[in-house]
Amino acid sequence: MKLGPHLHRIGNDIVAAYLVETDEGVTVVDAGLAGHWPELLAELSAMGRSLADVRGLILTHGDTDHIGFAERLRRDHGVPVYVHEADAARARGEVKSKSPFGTFKVGAVASFLMYAGRKGGLRTTYLSEVITVRDGQVLDLPGAPRVIGMPGHSPGSIAVHVPVADAVFVGDALTTRHVLTGRPGPQPAPFTDDPALALASLARIEDLRATWILPGHGTPWNEGAVEAVRRTKAAAQAG
Repeated sequence: MKLGPHLHRIGNDIVAAYLVETDEGVTVVDAGLAGHWPELLAELSAMGRSLADVRGLILTHGDTDHIGFAERLRRDHGVPVYVHEADAARARGEVKSKSPFGTFKVGAVASFLMYAGRKGGLRTTYLSEVITVRDGQVLDLPGAPRVIGMPGHSPGSIAVHVPVADAVFVGDALTTRHVLTGRPGPQPAPFTDDPALALASLARIEDLRATWILPGHGTPWNEGAVEAVRRTKAAAQAG
């Protein structure tokens, strides 16, 4: 799905990943689930591109529903995979999330599990090798993506700011569709290691001049960072 001149999405409101396209090639942000691989190929083809044009993959964090096809892209096509140093072990499968399950609705959870099952989410292939990044780093990839540390959901959660795409990719720093309840709109994501820290980290994107705030789960948000952060904090306060 094309969102803008330099911006594409694959997946859906349950699990999504993104592509940034410039004259220099393609940067992929997050790798969804393993079964999103055909959608990656189809989107590249629709763009007039191929896997040879992919210069790098950036993970917003190391959870299994964000690393789906990452190892395949790295192993079979030589694409470097970048992740924050604090989540490198998570992306390699050496440590697992210990987040509580929390409030849920049976229908929403069933939809998530069925979709994840169809897309290979129950058979995660962890990364064998990663390149670690730090807060503030600007990567030498199409779109000159800048890493913004957003600890809370996981220790190494990041946002990725790409000015040419007018976008900030936030992973699970916030969500616009709660995968456990189906509730729409900007709000804290479930399975968050440190909810208070995650909320505090939102201040790091609040002043960014970007139209698109793009989560790993939910509808793409195009009303700017200030409003997305405001609504997320309000949802947290409302419980």
